[in-house]
Parts: sequence; structure tokens; C-alpha cells
Amino acid sequence: MLVSEVRACLASRDDLERRGTSTREIAAAARGGSLVRVDRGWYVDAERWRAAHTEERHLLRVVAAEERRIGGSELVFSHASAAVLWELPLFRSAPHRVHLSGRAASGHVRASEPLVARHEVVVPARDTAVRQGITCTGLARTVADVLRAASFETGLSLADAALHRTAWSRNHYDEDAAEDLRRDVADRLPRGGRGVRRARRVLELADGRAASPGESVSRLYLVDLGFAVPRLQVPIAAPGRGFFYADFGLDDVDAWGEYDGEGKYTDPAMRGAGVDIEQVVLEEKRREDWIRGTTGRRVVRWGKANIVTAAHLATRLRAFGIHPPR
Repeated sequence: MLVSEVRACLASRDDLERRGTSTREIAAAARGGSLVRVDRGWYVDAERWRAAHTEERHLLRVVAAEERRIGGSELVFSHASAAVLWELPLFRSAPHRVHLSGRAASGHVRASEPLVARHEVVVPARDTAVRQGITCTGLARTVADVLRAASFETGLSLADAALHRTAWSRNHYDEDAAEDLRRDVADRLPRGGRGVRRARRVLELADGRAASPGESVSRLYLVDLGFAVPRLQVPIAAPGRGFFYADFGLDDVDAWGEYDGEGKYTDPAMRGAGVDIEQVVLEEKRREDWIRGTTGRRVVRWGKANIVTAAHLATRLRAFGIHPPR
């Protein structure tokens, strides 16, 4: 979602009063649930808030904070707040505070306001960027900051997405570009401290061929269950010309894995203009039949409900007779 679109959804207290809403009515609307307060003096319609994804909700808070210019211009948006400006996912994370970094070098995280966390760290100019008119930490610094504080699932989804936007284009993965970003992130991790070991493990596993957080978490759980690290987006010659791409090459068990995101079927933008659900399902069946028939491998599919935990994924795989070799 664009910052300009988010800004159009926000209304300040002054905006509401100019439209004829009194201070008492604003407070009553917020208490009654028809308005949601996203920042001090900034509101959004409750229906719009309920319809928004986690990343959109946090971007609303970021833009409101920018409009209010919290803490002064020396601070830059960081951590999850920079992540949404870079259009990175916050899978299984719902930050309630906007993150700002700058000035002192103590590393202390201070709750300067209920909706704001200020990280008192030095942010050199090389680690800043401007995204849609808002100053934030650069991509590598943002990934490094998030990885230190996030869960494995959140961190890997975000790192994969950062590599994807840097190195993936038209079914081609630029290994050199991916390695450059991986090195830049690693250079911005401290030698030790809280979360650094986890961050380095996540960074080692990160792969920009993953096309969604669901694929990222699936890969993490496959490895945790004892499968070898799967190949991603494996090309398989299609009939005629071109290729089909399998999400996971489970080479150690001679199978293919497919993560089915719901949007593939339900989101018109993902299906394509004029394409209905029945057509998508039929094309997927033909694709799967071809892959199975030409490679001689089993194909197992899973979705969001099967990656709640690694155990859920293991149960799904066992139902197809697929077990980790170790």
C-alpha cells in the first residue's frame, strides 16, 4: 500500500473539527468504536482499520507519526516501521508502537510515548534512505534490526522478502545481488548481544526465491523436521515452450511440495483480469498432472492451516506418506 493512499485514510483532530465534529463527539466515536486512534490526535475509520492487514495498520501509524513529526527530524523510522516502508512482511507480528532510531549511542530502547519506541542508537547516513518521502533506515539496516528482535518465522519471512525484491526478476534469481545484500545485513549485525545468533542463523537460511511468507515458514519447518534444505522455484519443462515452477524440490524424499496461498484463488488481482476461480483450479490441476507425470515424483500441497506449527506440517506430509529421512 502506498503512503499517499494511507495518508488519504487518516484524519487529524483538526480535520475532524473542521468537518463539524466536536471534541466530545470525536472522543465518543473513539470510545464507541467507529473511529480508531492510531496516534495522538490522528484517527482512521474503524471499518477501514478492520479491513487492513497488519502491515497496512502499522503503516497508518507510521504516516500519522510522520505527520506529527514525533521527536524531531534527527530521528528516522526503523525496525518494523522501516520494514513497512520497504513493503516487507511482518508475518505473525503486530507491532503496537512506531519505531524511531537516532541520536545517542547507548542502544537503549525508550518508550517515549505509549505508541512510540525510540532506539537511542547512531544511524549513519549510509544506513538511511527515503521511501515515498519518509526517511527511514536503509534496507540492509532494517533487515538487521528486525532479525535481532523477531521470531524465526517473522525474521525469515522478512529476510526472504528483502532478498526477493533485490535479486528476483522474471523467474531469474541474481545470486550475486542476493549475496551482496546478505553480506550488507551481516555487516550491520553486532559481534554479540541479544538476538544476534538467531539473526545469523536466519540470514544463512534466507532465500529470495521464496515468493511469500507461507513459503518461507514452510521451508523453516521442513528443515526443523529433518528434511534437507529444499530447492525453491524449481523449473520443470512445460508442454510446448516455457517452464512450470515447483515451490519446493524435496529431493531427499523424491517429491515436490506446493504451498497454496489463498490469494491465488480468491484475489482477483492475483488471478488476473477476467480469470475466474474455476479456471485457476483447472490450470493448477493440469500443471500438477504434468509435473507428476513427467518427473515421476509425488506432489503434496499444503496451505496456511498446515503451517501453524512444524507439527501441523509434519501431520500433513505424513498423510501423503512423506517422512523426513533424518
